[in-house]
Amino acid sequence: MTHVVLTDEPRRARFGFIVSKRVGNAVTRNTVRRRLKAVCAEALPDVRTGADVVIRVLPSAATASFQELRAEVTRCLARRSSAASERSETERAVRTGQSE
Repeated sequence: MTHVVLTDEPRRARFGFIVSKRVGNAVTRNTVRRRLKAVCAEALPDVRTGADVVIRVLPSAATASFQELRAEVTRCLARRSSAASERSETERAVRTGQSE
């Protein structure tokens, strides 16, 4: 599960990970977290400036390969950032009184 919040702050995107004990023991959780950090570092140039991304890791991630994690994160980021961008533009239009 991925949540993206867009801000107007002039900074690089930030990523946060929620890895519960359901994912596995400490070694497994840290392995998954390190893999996700590497995937997100690769995806950073494609994520909008000022975005805050939170990824909640499901137990199935413990057995997923690096390529599977990369594909899932890329898919979620593409879907969430486009939806968040549309929402952000609508909210800006409403705030400035330019809604249709």
